[in-house]
Amino acid sequence: MRILCQVYKSEKNTEMYLYVEKDNGLQDVPQSLMKRFGEARELMVLLLQPGKKLARANVVEVMREITQKGFYLQMPPTAAQLYQREGSGHDV
Repeated sequence: MRILCQVYKSEKNTEMYLYVEKDNGLQDVPQSLMKRFGEARELMVLLLQPGKKLARANVVEVMREITQKGFYLQMPPTAAQLYQREGSGHDV
């Protein structure tokens, strides 16, 4: 299974992204979520398929959510995730 996916970046929330099937666009995203998400800016188009690496999401989970709900919402990383991603390099 493969999904041609459009990724949107939230102009309102740093590091918040919406993944949707390209042909459907944002039509399946609930209005309440779009209100929270804010203005959606097209970021990139990806071909999703099992085995593809994504920076902060599991591709199988993304594909499942797009298939079941019509979208996948990637939330901003938590402070702990940012700390782990950046690495402190210092003992505190």
